[in-house]
This record gives sequence, structure tokens and C-alpha cells, in this order.
Amino acid sequence: MAGQFKPVAFEPYGSRRTRFRPPRWLVLLASGIALGAGGVIVVQERWLPPRLSAEESSQLRTAFDQANAERQRLKAELDQTAQRLDKALADHKGLSDQLAASRAMADRLRDDLAAVVASLPPDPRGGMVEVRAGRFTADRGMLAYDVVLTRERTASKPMAGVLQFTVAGASDRGAETTVALKPIDVSIGSHEIVRGSVPLPDGFKPRQTTIQVLDRAAGRPLGMRVILVK
Repeated sequence: MAGQFKPVAFEPYGSRRTRFRPPRWLVLLASGIALGAGGVIVVQERWLPPRLSAEESSQLRTAFDQANAERQRLKAELDQTAQRLDKALADHKGLSDQLAASRAMADRLRDDLAAVVASLPPDPRGGMVEVRAGRFTADRGMLAYDVVLTRERTASKPMAGVLQFTVAGASDRGAETTVALKPIDVSIGSHEIVRGSVPLPDGFKPRQTTIQVLDRAAGRPLGMRVILVK
């Protein structure tokens, strides 16, 4: 009978407590967090740009503020330039409109002048170049002239020539005399109005002027007319 009983250990403080073991999922979670943090650190150190210090961050912020201020300044200048460009375009349009109006007026005046010239009486002498009208006035030793010349309408381009004025009148001693003035170069299209003034000899009193149209100085005559001096 004695061999059938086993000894029982006496524990005054009760049975021993089992050691605490964390759950496996918690261990895996902690391990994953640690590995992830380590991976982030490795990536930052090896492949990503280095992290900035506080001083470098301050410098970067200052540079950004300066660049932003420069961008604002350039934008303001661009706006001003755009305004000036708009004004210049508006002025240009206004000038273009004025130029178009001036050209239209010049065309009307040219047509009116052509109509007036066409209405003048023909040159009695005829000729390749007709002296359709003329006016001469003498004042203070100067002979002022206005001469209207025309060519046949089939003329394709202006023709070069000279006007030779031969003035008859009285000299300073009262004797009748004739004075040939300096030739005047002209370019004659379908019609041409020549005006100006030339000096007369001292004391000379002109009475009439013979107008000769020549192809060159002392050259072939193309037309002639005699006009009284007023």
C-alpha cells in the first residue's frame, strides 16, 4: 500500500505562476514596425536627398521668399508692359486711321485738281507740253510765278525738262530790255503745277514773260506761251 502513494511537494505560497509570453501577432506587428522604420531610414540615407538642417531650412525659406518677391515684381512689370503695349496699339490704330483719312483727302484733292486742270482753256499754241495757265507777279525785286503744264493723257511716266523764262520790261534807266532768267528743272507728268520765285535785275520792271518748255537747257522746245506780269 505504501508503494502506491506519490509524494506531494508542499508549497506554502501556492502553485508557481507561468511566465508571460506576448501573443505572436503582437511580436510580428512590432517586428514589422521596426523593419519598416529601419527601411525608411536606409532609403533616406542612401537614395533620398539628405535632410536639411534648421539653418539650411531657414536659408531655403529666405531664398523662396526672395524668388517669390522677384516673381511678383516681374509680374507687375509685365502688367505695366502689357498696358503700355495696349496703349501703343491704340495709338497706332488712331494714327493709321488718321493716315487713311489723310490719304483719302489727298486722293480727293488730287481728283479735284485734275478736274480743275482739265477745265482750263487749252494752250493756243499747242505743243507736246501745253502751258495751260500762268501767273507772274513782281515784288521787291523778285518775280513770283505759278505755271500749269499738261501733257497728253497717254503719257506713261513723267518727263524731265526745263522752264526758261524770258522777261521783257524796262531797265532801271527806263530802256526796254529783255532778260533771260536761270532755267528751272521740272518733271512733267499728265499735269504739273510749278510755282516759286526768281530774282530780277536791280531796278528792272517786268511787263511780260515768255514761258518756254525745253527738253533740256538750250534744247528742243516742247511748248511756249506769253503771260503778262501783274
